[in-house]
Amino acid sequence: MKHRFVGFGFGPIQAGLCVAEAFAGGCFDRLTIAEVDGEVVRAVRENRGRYTVNIAHSDRVETRTIEGVRIFNPIVAEDRVSLVNALSEATEIFTCLPSVDTYTAGGQNSVAALLAEGLQSSLAPATLIYTAENHNHAAEILQSKVQSFNNVTGRPVQYLNTVIGKMSQVITNPDEIGRLNLRPITPAISRAFLVEAFNRILATRATLPDIQPGIRVFGEKDDLLPFEEAKLYGHNAIHALLAYLGLLRGCVTMTELKAYPEIMAIARRAFLDESGAALIKKYAHLGDPLFTPEGYRAFADDLLERMTNPFLHDAVTRAARDPLRKLGWDDRLIGTMRLALEYNIEPTNMAVGALAACQYLLHQSENFKPTFPIHLSGDSAPHKTAVEEMLRKVWPNTNHNLQKRLIDLICSAKIKLAKILP
Repeated sequence: MKHRFVGFGFGPIQAGLCVAEAFAGGCFDRLTIAEVDGEVVRAVRENRGRYTVNIAHSDRVETRTIEGVRIFNPIVAEDRVSLVNALSEATEIFTCLPSVDTYTAGGQNSVAALLAEGLQSSLAPATLIYTAENHNHAAEILQSKVQSFNNVTGRPVQYLNTVIGKMSQVITNPDEIGRLNLRPITPAISRAFLVEAFNRILATRATLPDIQPGIRVFGEKDDLLPFEEAKLYGHNAIHALLAYLGLLRGCVTMTELKAYPEIMAIARRAFLDESGAALIKKYAHLGDPLFTPEGYRAFADDLLERMTNPFLHDAVTRAARDPLRKLGWDDRLIGTMRLALEYNIEPTNMAVGALAACQYLLHQSENFKPTFPIHLSGDSAPHKTAVEEMLRKVWPNTNHNLQKRLIDLICSAKIKLAKILP
Protein backbone atom coordinates (compact mmCIF):
# COMPACT_ATOMS: atom_id res chain seq x y z
CA MET A 1 0.00 0.00 0.00
CA LYS A 2 1.01 3.63 -0.40
CA HIS A 3 1.97 5.32 2.83
CA ARG A 4 1.49 9.06 3.00
CA PHE A 5 2.80 11.16 5.86
CA VAL A 6 1.61 14.45 7.35
CA GLY A 7 3.37 16.07 10.28
CA PHE A 8 2.16 19.01 12.38
CA GLY A 9 5.02 21.14 13.67
CA PHE A 10 8.56 21.28 12.34
CA GLY A 11 10.71 21.11 15.45
CA PRO A 12 13.68 18.80 16.01
CA ILE A 13 11.61 15.73 16.95
CA GLN A 14 9.41 16.01 13.87
CA ALA A 15 12.35 16.82 11.59
CA GLY A 16 14.95 14.58 13.20
CA LEU A 17 12.81 11.58 14.04
CA CYS A 18 9.38 11.33 12.43
CA VAL A 19 10.03 12.78 8.97
CA ALA A 20 13.62 11.52 8.94
CA GLU A 21 12.56 7.93 9.68
CA ALA A 22 9.68 8.11 7.22
CA PHE A 23 12.14 9.25 4.55
CA ALA A 24 14.81 6.68 5.45
CA GLY A 25 12.37 3.76 5.50
CA GLY A 26 11.32 4.27 1.90
CA CYS A 27 7.67 3.29 2.52
CA PHE A 28 6.20 6.75 1.99
CA ASP A 29 5.58 8.26 -1.42
CA ARG A 30 4.62 11.64 0.01
CA LEU A 31 5.93 13.65 2.98
CA THR A 32 3.96 16.74 4.04
CA ILE A 33 4.57 19.15 6.92
CA ALA A 34 2.31 21.80 8.44
CA GLU A 35 4.24 24.70 10.00
CA VAL A 36 3.14 28.22 10.95
CA ASP A 37 6.64 29.73 10.98
CA GLY A 38 6.68 31.51 7.62
CA GLU A 39 10.47 31.88 7.56
CA VAL A 40 10.96 28.13 7.91
CA VAL A 41 8.31 27.38 5.28
CA ARG A 42 9.99 29.73 2.77
CA ALA A 43 13.46 28.35 3.53
CA VAL A 44 12.48 24.72 2.93
CA ARG A 45 10.58 25.60 -0.24
CA GLU A 46 13.49 27.65 -1.59
CA ASN A 47 15.69 24.62 -0.90
CA ARG A 48 13.40 22.52 -3.12
CA GLY A 49 11.90 20.52 -0.26
CA ARG A 50 15.20 19.59 1.35
CA TYR A 51 16.48 20.17 4.87
CA THR A 52 19.39 18.99 7.00
CA VAL A 53 19.49 17.53 10.49
CA ASN A 54 22.62 17.02 12.63
CA ILE A 55 22.71 13.70 14.49
CA ALA A 56 24.85 13.33 17.62
CA HIS A 57 26.41 9.89 18.01
CA SER A 58 28.63 8.96 20.94
CA ASP A 59 31.77 9.70 18.91
CA ARG A 60 30.79 12.17 16.18
CA VAL A 61 28.09 14.33 14.61
CA GLU A 62 26.55 13.09 11.37
CA THR A 63 24.65 15.34 8.98
CA ARG A 64 21.73 13.93 7.06
CA THR A 65 19.67 15.57 4.32
CA ILE A 66 15.97 14.73 3.95
CA GLU A 67 14.42 15.36 0.55
CA GLY A 68 11.02 15.44 -1.12
CA VAL A 69 9.26 17.39 1.63
CA ARG A 70 6.19 19.51 0.94
CA ILE A 71 5.62 22.18 3.59
CA PHE A 72 2.50 24.30 4.05
CA ASN A 73 1.52 27.15 6.34
CA PRO A 74 -2.10 26.50 7.46
CA ILE A 75 -2.82 30.18 8.07
CA VAL A 76 -2.22 30.90 4.35
CA ALA A 77 -5.47 30.17 2.46
CA GLU A 78 -3.88 28.42 -0.52
CA ASP A 79 -1.63 26.34 1.72
CA ARG A 80 -4.56 25.38 3.92
CA VAL A 81 -6.37 23.85 0.94
CA SER A 82 -3.28 21.83 0.02
CA LEU A 83 -2.86 20.69 3.62
CA VAL A 84 -6.47 19.48 3.93
CA ASN A 85 -6.01 17.53 0.69
CA ALA A 86 -2.84 15.95 2.08
CA LEU A 87 -4.68 15.03 5.29
CA SER A 88 -7.45 13.37 3.29
CA GLU A 89 -4.82 11.01 1.79
CA ALA A 90 -2.66 10.51 4.89
CA THR A 91 -2.06 7.06 6.31
CA GLU A 92 0.12 8.34 9.16
CA ILE A 93 -0.10 11.72 10.89
CA PHE A 94 2.29 12.94 13.59
CA THR A 95 1.67 15.88 15.91
CA CYS A 96 4.89 17.28 17.42
CA LEU A 97 3.69 20.46 19.10
CA PRO A 98 4.66 22.41 22.25
CA SER A 99 1.76 20.99 24.28
CA VAL A 100 -1.73 19.54 24.06
CA ASP A 101 -3.03 23.08 24.63
CA THR A 102 -2.11 23.95 21.03
CA TYR A 103 -4.51 21.43 19.47
CA THR A 104 -7.28 24.01 19.19
CA ALA A 105 -5.16 27.15 18.87
CA GLY A 106 -6.15 29.08 15.75
CA GLY A 107 -9.82 28.17 15.48
CA GLN A 108 -10.61 26.82 12.00
CA ASN A 109 -6.89 26.75 11.19
CA SER A 110 -6.06 24.71 14.30
CA VAL A 111 -4.68 21.19 14.24
CA ALA A 112 -7.96 19.73 15.48
CA ALA A 113 -10.06 21.61 12.91
CA LEU A 114 -7.76 20.70 10.03
CA LEU A 115 -7.72 17.04 11.06
CA ALA A 116 -11.50 16.96 11.30
CA GLU A 117 -11.87 18.44 7.84
CA GLY A 118 -9.26 16.20 6.26
CA LEU A 119 -10.51 13.00 7.89
CA GLN A 120 -14.11 13.71 6.93
CA SER A 121 -13.16 13.37 3.26
CA SER A 122 -10.46 10.76 3.81
CA LEU A 123 -9.47 8.56 0.87
CA ALA A 124 -7.01 6.47 2.90
CA PRO A 125 -7.92 2.87 3.81
CA ALA A 126 -7.05 3.76 7.41
CA THR A 127 -5.20 6.50 9.28
CA LEU A 128 -2.90 6.31 12.31
CA ILE A 129 -2.48 9.57 14.26
CA TYR A 130 0.53 9.63 16.59
CA THR A 131 0.80 12.30 19.30
CA ALA A 132 4.20 13.40 20.63
CA GLU A 133 3.24 16.17 23.08
CA ASN A 134 4.78 14.56 26.19
CA HIS A 135 1.41 13.98 27.85
CA ASN A 136 0.13 10.60 29.05
CA HIS A 137 -3.27 11.14 27.40
CA ALA A 138 -2.37 13.31 24.41
CA ALA A 139 -4.03 10.92 21.95
CA GLU A 140 -7.31 10.88 23.85
CA ILE A 141 -7.28 14.66 24.17
CA LEU A 142 -6.62 15.16 20.46
CA GLN A 143 -9.38 12.71 19.51
CA SER A 144 -11.86 14.60 21.70
CA LYS A 145 -10.82 17.95 20.21
CA VAL A 146 -11.13 16.68 16.63
CA GLN A 147 -14.58 15.27 17.30
CA SER A 148 -15.68 18.58 18.78
CA PHE A 149 -15.14 20.14 15.35
CA ASN A 150 -16.63 17.34 13.32
CA ASN A 151 -17.71 13.86 14.33
CA VAL A 152 -15.51 11.52 12.31
CA THR A 153 -15.95 8.45 14.51
CA GLY A 154 -17.05 6.38 11.55
CA ARG A 155 -13.70 6.70 9.83
CA PRO A 156 -11.00 3.97 10.24
CA VAL A 157 -8.82 6.16 12.43
CA GLN A 158 -6.73 5.33 15.51
CA TYR A 159 -5.13 7.89 17.82
CA LEU A 160 -1.93 6.68 19.48
CA ASN A 161 0.28 7.95 22.29
CA THR A 162 4.07 7.80 22.13
CA VAL A 163 7.02 7.78 24.51
CA ILE A 164 9.88 9.64 22.88
CA GLY A 165 13.12 9.64 24.84
CA LYS A 166 15.15 11.21 22.05
CA MET A 167 17.00 14.34 23.23
CA SER A 168 17.09 17.21 20.77
CA GLN A 169 17.38 20.94 20.38
CA VAL A 170 17.28 23.83 17.91
CA ILE A 171 20.42 25.96 17.90
CA THR A 172 19.73 29.52 16.79
CA ASN A 173 23.04 31.29 17.43
CA PRO A 174 25.00 31.48 14.14
CA ASP A 175 28.32 31.64 16.02
CA GLU A 176 27.45 28.47 17.94
CA ILE A 177 26.36 26.71 14.76
CA GLY A 178 29.75 27.58 13.24
CA ARG A 179 31.73 26.65 16.37
CA LEU A 180 30.07 23.25 16.56
CA ASN A 181 30.50 22.74 12.82
CA LEU A 182 26.79 22.09 12.32
CA ARG A 183 24.83 22.48 9.13
CA PRO A 184 21.79 24.76 9.25
CA ILE A 185 18.30 23.52 8.40
CA THR A 186 18.73 25.09 4.97
CA PRO A 187 21.34 27.53 3.62
CA ALA A 188 18.80 30.35 3.89
CA ILE A 189 18.10 30.10 7.63
CA SER A 190 20.42 30.48 10.63
CA ARG A 191 19.02 27.64 12.72
CA ALA A 192 20.22 24.07 13.10
CA PHE A 193 18.57 20.88 14.31
CA LEU A 194 20.78 18.80 16.63
CA VAL A 195 19.31 15.47 17.75
CA GLU A 196 20.80 12.37 19.31
CA ALA A 197 21.08 9.17 17.30
CA PHE A 198 18.84 7.26 19.74
CA ASN A 199 15.56 6.25 18.08
CA ARG A 200 14.05 3.42 20.13
CA ILE A 201 10.60 4.97 20.36
CA LEU A 202 7.55 3.42 21.99
CA ALA A 203 3.96 3.83 20.80
CA THR A 204 0.52 2.44 21.49
CA ARG A 205 -0.03 -0.70 19.44
CA ALA A 206 -1.76 -0.05 16.10
CA THR A 207 -4.83 -2.29 15.86
CA LEU A 208 -6.59 -1.13 12.70
CA PRO A 209 -6.88 -4.10 10.32
CA ASP A 210 -6.17 -2.25 7.08
CA ILE A 211 -2.77 -0.68 7.85
CA GLN A 212 0.68 -1.49 9.16
CA PRO A 213 2.84 1.42 10.39
CA GLY A 214 5.19 2.69 7.70
CA ILE A 215 7.80 3.82 10.23
CA ARG A 216 9.53 0.70 11.51
CA VAL A 217 11.51 2.02 14.49
CA PHE A 218 8.53 2.19 16.83
CA GLY A 219 8.21 -0.47 19.50
CA GLU A 220 4.51 -1.07 20.09
CA LYS A 221 2.99 -1.66 23.53
CA ASP A 222 -0.55 -2.60 24.50
CA ASP A 223 -0.33 -0.42 27.61
CA LEU A 224 1.98 2.57 27.29
CA LEU A 225 1.45 4.10 30.75
CA PRO A 226 4.19 2.13 32.58
CA PHE A 227 6.72 3.26 29.98
CA GLU A 228 5.48 6.85 30.11
CA GLU A 229 6.10 6.73 33.88
CA ALA A 230 9.59 5.30 33.31
CA LYS A 231 10.33 8.27 31.08
CA LEU A 232 8.91 10.87 33.47
CA TYR A 233 10.20 9.41 36.73
CA GLY A 234 13.39 8.02 35.24
CA HIS A 235 14.70 9.88 32.20
CA ASN A 236 13.07 13.28 32.82
CA ALA A 237 13.59 13.26 36.59
CA ILE A 238 17.28 12.40 36.49
CA HIS A 239 17.95 14.77 33.60
CA ALA A 240 16.48 17.61 35.69
CA LEU A 241 18.35 16.52 38.82
CA LEU A 242 21.66 16.60 36.94
CA ALA A 243 20.87 20.00 35.41
CA TYR A 244 20.09 21.68 38.74
CA LEU A 245 23.16 20.23 40.41
CA GLY A 246 25.21 21.25 37.38
CA LEU A 247 24.01 24.83 37.71
CA LEU A 248 25.18 24.99 41.32
CA ARG A 249 28.59 23.67 40.24
CA GLY A 250 28.83 26.28 37.48
CA CYS A 251 28.58 23.81 34.58
CA VAL A 252 27.68 25.19 31.16
CA THR A 253 26.99 21.90 29.35
CA MET A 254 25.66 18.60 30.60
CA THR A 255 28.82 16.80 29.55
CA GLU A 256 30.82 18.82 32.13
CA LEU A 257 29.00 16.88 34.86
CA LYS A 258 31.23 13.89 34.09
CA ALA A 259 34.00 15.76 35.91
CA TYR A 260 32.01 15.50 39.17
CA PRO A 261 31.72 11.83 40.17
CA GLU A 262 29.92 12.74 43.38
CA ILE A 263 27.08 14.32 41.35
CA MET A 264 26.93 11.41 38.92
CA ALA A 265 26.79 9.03 41.91
CA ILE A 266 23.79 10.88 43.37
CA ALA A 267 22.06 10.74 39.99
CA ARG A 268 22.71 7.01 39.61
CA ARG A 269 21.48 6.21 43.13
CA ALA A 270 18.33 8.28 42.51
CA PHE A 271 17.83 6.47 39.21
CA LEU A 272 18.31 2.93 40.51
CA ASP A 273 17.47 2.96 44.20
CA GLU A 274 14.53 5.35 44.13
CA SER A 275 12.96 5.71 40.68
CA GLY A 276 13.89 2.22 39.57
CA ALA A 277 13.13 0.44 42.82
CA ALA A 278 9.65 1.99 42.95
CA LEU A 279 8.81 1.35 39.29
CA ILE A 280 10.00 -2.26 39.52
CA LYS A 281 7.75 -2.83 42.54
CA LYS A 282 4.85 -1.27 40.68
CA TYR A 283 5.27 -2.97 37.31
CA ALA A 284 7.27 -6.19 37.79
CA HIS A 285 4.06 -8.15 37.23
CA LEU A 286 4.05 -7.09 33.56
CA GLY A 287 7.02 -9.33 32.83
CA ASP A 288 8.67 -6.65 30.69
CA PRO A 289 12.50 -6.68 30.85
CA LEU A 290 12.59 -2.95 31.67
CA PHE A 291 10.94 -3.53 35.04
CA THR A 292 13.61 -5.87 36.36
CA PRO A 293 16.77 -4.88 38.28
CA GLU A 294 18.97 -5.81 35.31
CA GLY A 295 16.75 -4.12 32.73
CA TYR A 296 16.33 -0.91 34.67
CA ARG A 297 20.07 -0.78 35.43
CA ALA A 298 20.82 -1.00 31.71
CA PHE A 299 18.21 1.70 31.04
CA ALA A 300 19.75 4.00 33.67
CA ASP A 301 23.37 3.51 32.65
CA ASP A 302 22.56 4.05 28.99
CA LEU A 303 20.69 7.27 29.77
CA LEU A 304 23.39 8.66 32.05
CA GLU A 305 25.85 8.26 29.17
CA ARG A 306 23.46 9.80 26.67
CA MET A 307 22.60 12.74 28.91
CA THR A 308 26.27 13.70 29.09
CA ASN A 309 27.12 13.01 25.44
CA PRO A 310 29.70 15.68 24.45
CA PHE A 311 28.47 15.71 20.83
CA LEU A 312 24.93 16.63 21.87
CA HIS A 313 26.17 19.94 23.35
CA ASP A 314 23.20 20.09 25.69
CA ALA A 315 23.20 23.30 27.74
CA VAL A 316 22.56 22.95 31.47
CA THR A 317 20.27 25.98 31.37
CA ARG A 318 18.15 24.34 28.67
CA ALA A 319 17.75 21.17 30.73
CA ALA A 320 16.96 23.23 33.86
CA ARG A 321 14.41 25.59 32.31
CA ASP A 322 10.97 25.97 33.87
CA PRO A 323 11.78 24.87 37.44
CA LEU A 324 8.27 25.85 38.58
CA ARG A 325 6.75 23.15 36.36
CA LYS A 326 9.42 20.58 37.20
CA LEU A 327 8.81 21.06 40.93
CA GLY A 328 5.07 20.56 40.38
CA TRP A 329 3.16 18.06 42.48
CA ASP A 330 2.73 15.59 39.60
CA ASP A 331 5.88 16.38 37.65
CA ARG A 332 9.31 14.74 37.50
CA LEU A 333 11.04 15.74 40.74
CA ILE A 334 8.22 15.65 43.26
CA GLY A 335 6.30 13.00 41.34
CA THR A 336 9.29 10.65 41.60
CA MET A 337 9.65 11.35 45.32
CA ARG A 338 5.94 10.66 45.85
CA LEU A 339 6.17 7.42 43.87
CA ALA A 340 9.11 6.28 45.98
CA LEU A 341 7.31 7.08 49.23
CA GLU A 342 4.27 5.15 48.01
CA TYR A 343 6.48 2.06 47.90
CA ASN A 344 8.21 2.79 51.24
CA ILE A 345 11.44 4.04 49.65
CA GLU A 346 13.17 7.11 51.06
CA PRO A 347 13.97 9.37 48.06
CA THR A 348 16.96 11.07 49.70
CA ASN A 349 18.88 11.47 46.45
CA MET A 350 15.94 12.87 44.49
CA ALA A 351 15.53 15.30 47.39
CA VAL A 352 19.00 16.70 46.63
CA GLY A 353 17.91 17.51 43.09
CA ALA A 354 14.65 19.00 44.34
CA LEU A 355 16.51 21.27 46.77
CA ALA A 356 18.83 22.42 43.99
CA ALA A 357 15.75 23.17 41.85
CA CYS A 358 14.29 25.18 44.74
CA GLN A 359 17.48 27.21 44.90
CA TYR A 360 17.28 27.91 41.17
CA LEU A 361 13.60 28.89 41.29
CA LEU A 362 14.12 31.16 44.28
CA HIS A 363 16.82 33.07 42.48
CA GLN A 364 15.06 33.08 39.12
CA SER A 365 11.57 34.30 39.98
CA GLU A 366 10.53 37.33 41.99
CA ASN A 367 7.21 35.59 42.65
CA PHE A 368 8.94 33.04 44.83
CA LYS A 369 11.39 35.21 46.73
CA PRO A 370 11.06 34.00 50.34
CA THR A 371 10.57 36.21 53.34
CA PHE A 372 13.89 34.83 54.58
CA PRO A 373 16.88 34.18 52.29
CA ILE A 374 17.85 30.63 51.40
CA HIS A 375 21.33 29.39 52.31
CA LEU A 376 22.82 26.03 51.49
CA SER A 377 25.44 26.09 54.23
CA GLY A 378 25.65 27.42 57.73
CA ASP A 379 23.70 26.30 60.79
CA SER A 380 21.96 29.58 61.54
CA ALA A 381 20.24 30.17 58.19
CA PRO A 382 16.42 29.93 58.20
CA HIS A 383 16.74 27.40 55.40
CA LYS A 384 13.68 25.27 56.05
CA THR A 385 11.42 28.30 56.47
CA ALA A 386 12.37 29.63 53.04
CA VAL A 387 11.97 26.32 51.25
CA GLU A 388 8.67 25.51 52.97
CA GLU A 389 7.26 28.95 52.18
CA MET A 390 8.12 28.56 48.52
CA LEU A 391 6.95 24.97 48.07
CA ARG A 392 3.58 25.60 49.68
CA LYS A 393 3.06 28.26 47.00
CA VAL A 394 4.08 25.79 44.29
CA TRP A 395 1.70 23.06 45.61
CA PRO A 396 -1.62 24.74 46.43
CA ASN A 397 -4.57 22.55 47.43
CA THR A 398 -2.60 19.33 47.86
CA ASN A 399 -2.22 16.73 50.62
CA HIS A 400 -0.81 18.70 53.56
CA ASN A 401 0.46 15.66 55.45
CA LEU A 402 2.45 14.53 52.42
CA GLN A 403 3.55 18.11 51.81
CA LYS A 404 5.22 18.15 55.22
CA ARG A 405 6.94 14.81 54.57
CA LEU A 406 8.30 16.01 51.25
CA ILE A 407 9.43 19.36 52.63
CA ASP A 408 11.24 17.59 55.49
CA LEU A 409 13.04 15.33 53.01
CA ILE A 410 14.01 18.21 50.74
CA CYS A 411 15.29 20.32 53.62
CA SER A 412 17.21 17.37 55.04
CA ALA A 413 19.09 17.19 51.74
CA LYS A 414 20.89 20.42 52.67
CA ILE A 415 23.83 18.60 54.24
CA LYS A 416 24.32 16.27 51.29
CA LEU A 417 23.99 19.14 48.80
CA ALA A 418 26.46 21.33 50.69
CA LYS A 419 29.12 18.60 50.32
CA ILE A 420 29.09 18.85 46.53
CA LEU A 421 29.02 22.65 46.27
CA PRO A 422 32.16 24.55 45.30
